[in-house]
Amino acid sequence: MPTTSARTLRLLSLLQMRRHWGGAELARRLGVSLRTVRRDVDRLRELGYPVDAERGVDGGYRMAPGAALPPLVLDDEEAVALTVGLLAAVQSPVSGSAEASARTLGKVVDVLPRHLRRRVESLARSTDQTTWRPHTVVDAAALTLMAQACRDAERVTFAYASADGQHSERRVEPYRLVTVGSTWYLVAFDMTRQDWRTFRLDRVSDPAVTGARFAPRSQPFDDAAAFVRGRIEQLPKPYEVAARVFSPMPAVQGRIGSWATVEEDPDPGTCRVRISTDSLDWAAFALLTVGCDFEVEGPSELRGHLSEWAARLDRACGGRLSPQ
Repeated sequence: MPTTSARTLRLLSLLQMRRHWGGAELARRLGVSLRTVRRDVDRLRELGYPVDAERGVDGGYRMAPGAALPPLVLDDEEAVALTVGLLAAVQSPVSGSAEASARTLGKVVDVLPRHLRRRVESLARSTDQTTWRPHTVVDAAALTLMAQACRDAERVTFAYASADGQHSERRVEPYRLVTVGSTWYLVAFDMTRQDWRTFRLDRVSDPAVTGARFAPRSQPFDDAAAFVRGRIEQLPKPYEVAARVFSPMPAVQGRIGSWATVEEDPDPGTCRVRISTDSLDWAAFALLTVGCDFEVEGPSELRGHLSEWAARLDRACGGRLSPQ
């Protein structure tokens, strides 16, 4: 007969498997008496699991919603499905969900049995994901390692390639993972440079945990995401875009997002948009998504870029966009 602890875990797994169980059926599944089932249910309640008992002919037990999420018991298939789903969710465009998925992924992978890890790795290698927007590619194993290192306060080493192609070896104390658009960043204290830095994970290679734990440092920022955005905004941008948009300022702000500055214009119903960027494609796309007419004030390169887009769209429509 299984031990009391093993039997209690088996009972928990059954209760989480479907909404309602009859007492006699639970007793048969567990190979114990109804009295033992009742004792095991009481033990689950003491551990914080909200198990309801229903009396009568159709009485039995069911797991009820609780005030807090208790630990879940997953079988092999459920564990693999959860892990693969989390690997996909780290590319989520929904604000906050990607970071939460990465943290959860780190917790799940940490406790997976070896045979399940092999299954997850095989599925990940043989599965391609598509997305509606360009995105940077981050190795899932590197992402998981960083998420676990942030959680465990464990130092990490890796090779890093900067934007100008310079390569260096880094030893850091990881603090938080942040997504900006579809790009992953690691916020960490760089031990060589003795300063807080941000690292794009698609430029990281050969990451490894060192086994050395560290005490949390006080950081010069309250919000890791704001820190990353601030560092990005400090990077030099080759293009300063200015455009007059023929729509009220609140409507334009709601459509163009936080990567542009929207200013009031003296003329009613219009506003001005300013974008610092290293991509004319991004500037053109941002202005077109506003959904109304606009007039480019600069730079001249953007006017030429939009003309190329217009000609390409005209050809795609068989010349029907050209004035007759």
